Amino acid sequence: MFETVEMVRLIAAGSRSDLDDALRVCADLGVVHIEEHSADTEGVGIGSPNPDADGVTSLLARTRAAVAALKSVNREGPLNQAAVVKALSNNFENDVDAILKVVDDSRESEAEVNRLEEKVAILSMIAPLGLPLDLLTSIESVEVYIAECARVNKVKTVFAELKDAIEMRISGNIIAIACESGRSAEVQMALGELGSKPIQVPTGKGSTEDVLRDAKKRISELTTSIESNGKKATDWSEKHGRLLLAVNEHLEREEEILTGHVKCAVTSHAYAFEAWVPRKDAEETIASLKNVSSHVSIRKYVESHGYGHDDEDIPEAKPPVEFKNPALAKPFQSLTELVGRPAYSTTDPTFMMMVTFPIFYGMMLGDVGYGLVLLALALTLRLKIGHTPFGATASTILTWMAAWTMIWGVLYAEAFGFIIDEWGPMAGFYHWTHDSFHVPAFFAETLNMNHTYIPFHRVGGALVDYVLLSIYLGATHLVLGFSIGFINVFRAHGFAAAFFEKGSWLMILFGGFGHIFRYMTDTSYGLFDLTGWSITILLGIACLIVGLAVFEKFGWVGGLIMGPIETFGLLANTLSYLRIMAVGVAGVKIAELGNELGYHTMVTTGSPFVMAAAFVLWVSVHVFAILLGILSPSIHAARLHFVEWMSKFHDGSGAAFSPLGGRPLHVEGHI
Repeated sequence: MFETVEMVRLIAAGSRSDLDDALRVCADLGVVHIEEHSADTEGVGIGSPNPDADGVTSLLARTRAAVAALKSVNREGPLNQAAVVKALSNNFENDVDAILKVVDDSRESEAEVNRLEEKVAILSMIAPLGLPLDLLTSIESVEVYIAECARVNKVKTVFAELKDAIEMRISGNIIAIACESGRSAEVQMALGELGSKPIQVPTGKGSTEDVLRDAKKRISELTTSIESNGKKATDWSEKHGRLLLAVNEHLEREEEILTGHVKCAVTSHAYAFEAWVPRKDAEETIASLKNVSSHVSIRKYVESHGYGHDDEDIPEAKPPVEFKNPALAKPFQSLTELVGRPAYSTTDPTFMMMVTFPIFYGMMLGDVGYGLVLLALALTLRLKIGHTPFGATASTILTWMAAWTMIWGVLYAEAFGFIIDEWGPMAGFYHWTHDSFHVPAFFAETLNMNHTYIPFHRVGGALVDYVLLSIYLGATHLVLGFSIGFINVFRAHGFAAAFFEKGSWLMILFGGFGHIFRYMTDTSYGLFDLTGWSITILLGIACLIVGLAVFEKFGWVGGLIMGPIETFGLLANTLSYLRIMAVGVAGVKIAELGNELGYHTMVTTGSPFVMAAAFVLWVSVHVFAILLGILSPSIHAARLHFVEWMSKFHDGSGAAFSPLGGRPLHVEGHI
């Protein structure tokens, strides 16, 4: 759950004539991540792709183009590979080429329509002038200028001195000027003085009206053709879209197999490659490759516990990373990968993020009504694009966010900005929760949270508790982050490094929290008194300086400078969790404002006009609040995880585990 899949290094070698078979075996296994070989050894080169790869690559380019153009979907699940191969043998390639021809024709028609529409727009402007296009564009001895002029009433005044040297025609705000070539500069200057906008006249023969009519007719014909081609493409996609996706995936797999030679080391007679395989699949992989390889061996990856100080202590390249999360947490892997896949042998935060991210989000938005809106949006996403990996992931994460928004909304007794603890049957429920659920007296007194009960009125009497809850949650979250960091460093470099690099931060965090908390709750306690808490802070800073100087290579001067500075950064990290309270209160106030100005005005006014305006205002404010509620808490919850929390332990340098042949989505089974 918190670990990634354990990998072992695989080394395989054999006769070069068996390389194609070896690569296909690896692809069929679906668990062999081949590392690329670099040609830096004398006598050993890099393999060349199988000659059949060119044909596969060419067809793959066309199927990819078809998938992109048709936006095909597969709602019925994967096809058997035998069916895919049979379709290819039955000239499915010709069907792809035919539909691509339809798509290309449609695109060409759309481009021509766009060009003709521009032409029609210009011709419609100049048609009232009543001038043939031949006169405007085909007489070499005469310069013709057509422009759009906002100050038509000034035209005759500006052209007064040129009236005997030009021919002029005006219609509306369009002006046409004809002159000899020698007077063109004067005409252009006069048009510039009028602030006119030149019009580029399209070429053509005959009257403007005839050319305009022909252009409109051609647009109509092309539009009909586009609609017909669009229907053909839609019908084809509905009939063959699933097969197209399966064929495309099959070809991608084949291309990777046929070009996999470039990852291998080869001589004139032999091949060899290094790969990573999940430990649980090692025995099956060895057994399968022994049939096509003369040598197959497995070696366990050993983490280096040094820092590479000596030439002999150069750490081995880390294995690729494969997530190992339960199905419930898999959608949240996408959030983890936003800051990089965790480095091998470090803790995967995905499962913890599945728990804390929606809780933080819900704690900020915390409204039953808005939660229902989010749930409806999540269900809509699932219905519309739930068949795609992105749609399934997005709808699942949004469902978790909606659920926790409603849970916190119940705790806050808020729905669309209204306080609902006195509403009908809800009043009895909240009277019961108020009397039945309390923070134990010890914790209430110790944590100074005496107004924490259900309903938790975060903008009312429990505002101070809301502030404290945000800080307590933040401190706990940071402790978890530093603790994970301690474990990661301990695994990689031992206890000493873990203590000075991460244990020092835990000492500062615990000491600082205890020192400030006692100062805030005990009036006899001075801020700069020397106590166990403050001594813990000083010892933590000293250990941090050692960690920075020795283990993180800042040197003693750097450690002495950066240690105290970094300590203040931890205070900023902790206070950053106040954004939970700030964003929550801001959202409530926006919703309350909409209710006050909109709903209450609507139900108290006697004017139908005011009632309608108040209703529009009420709905508009809540639409804005919902949009802001989707965006703002998401950003702040992400920041608290990605910046404040994960920076304490997460190394996002892990490379994704990518087995040869890829992971099947639309194709199942092997021949």
